[in-house]
Amino acid sequence: MLPKKFAPALFSFILSGLMSLLVSGITTYRAAGLAPGFTDIWAAGWITAWVVAFPVVLVVAPLTRRAVGILVAQD
Repeated sequence: MLPKKFAPALFSFILSGLMSLLVSGITTYRAAGLAPGFTDIWAAGWITAWVVAFPVVLVVAPLTRRAVGILVAQD
């Protein structure tokens, strides 16, 4: 188990991984169809996307939380 202080980074890691997996799969399918080597193409695209997505999520998540806090009524 990781200490609680790692929760935001772990959340960002998992979220960026799942979202980049989904989006890269959809875009690979749209671009290449179920061509031979689809899985290899998808995996290469996913890893590239995840390498970009993870640090972006780390930077953007606090800004997004702040924006949501402004847009949502406070109790």
